Amino acid sequence: MSDAPREIIITGITESGTTFGPSDWAERLCGVMSLFGENQRISYSPFVRPIVSGGVRCVVVDARLAALQAEAFESLIGFARDNELKVRSGREVPRATPPRDVPSGSAGGGQLQSSPVTG
Repeated sequence: MSDAPREIIITGITESGTTFGPSDWAERLCGVMSLFGENQRISYSPFVRPIVSGGVRCVVVDARLAALQAEAFESLIGFARDNELKVRSGREVPRATPPRDVPSGSAGGGQLQSSPVTG
């Protein structure tokens, strides 16, 4: 098994230590990757979701996104870089349950996972 992290966390704290704004930046960034499910509702991608960690808004990016949709991954990392946001490694083991925002049977929950990897 690889030592690479399974998740990358984009934090809402800049390299200079200030809180990044607006207050809903994480939800907005994740909204860019949202999907419509069969129930005609928008849900977050299973690869990108907002969280609050230690009182700080963050975005969790599943590292598999780099291989599945490199442009999307680079766009997220570019956003962090352009806004001088701190980026750190997240969990190294898989999550036990899917995120609450993504129903396990929704079309949005599986579309990216079944996409072919192109090189």
